[in-house]
Amino acid sequence: MKKQKSEFKNLVEQTKKREKIKKEQVDKKWIITIIIISFSISFILSFIANLTIPNFNIYIGIIITLFFIGLGILFDIVGVAVTAADEKVFHSMAARKVKGANVAVKFKKNADKVSSFCCDVIGDICGIISGAAGTTICAIIVTKFHTDLLITGLLITAIVSSITIGGKAIGKSFAMNKSNIILYEFARVVYNFYKK
Repeated sequence: MKKQKSEFKNLVEQTKKREKIKKEQVDKKWIITIIIISFSISFILSFIANLTIPNFNIYIGIIITLFFIGLGILFDIVGVAVTAADEKVFHSMAARKVKGANVAVKFKKNADKVSSFCCDVIGDICGIISGAAGTTICAIIVTKFHTDLLITGLLITAIVSSITIGGKAIGKSFAMNKSNIILYEFARVVYNFYKK
């Protein structure tokens, strides 16, 4: 029992040392940037969703909602892959001048920021917008088919959240297993935009 307590005490001390280092390394500029980016992307995507979904028929509204759910899952996969990937692989590829390897190295070195952007900014914004789109679809269904508002709302919320959560759960295990491939493919796509 005493050995366990001393081990736990050592663990607490090591964690405190790491926390001090991380507190010193907090990038305030990044935090402000990410808040501004989150606000801008959220505003633009919400504006587009609110303008388009009520004007479309129910089927196009469902497709748009599924698009936002899929986009959130995709970026969640990328965010997890960046944190799980092995940096050495990409250094080796960069030394051989493989296209996109340098971008992958940059992403891996800034894994916390890339993961935060992919999972928290894009992923969460898509989750919020798909929820809002679901509410709009609910209003369309209630108006057109005269269904019960409460039951329709509960069903749509349950469907949207289960698809999102299930998709992200599947995506996370996929991202952990294929992290290097996912990061490389994502880096290659970004590299093509850099080139242009």
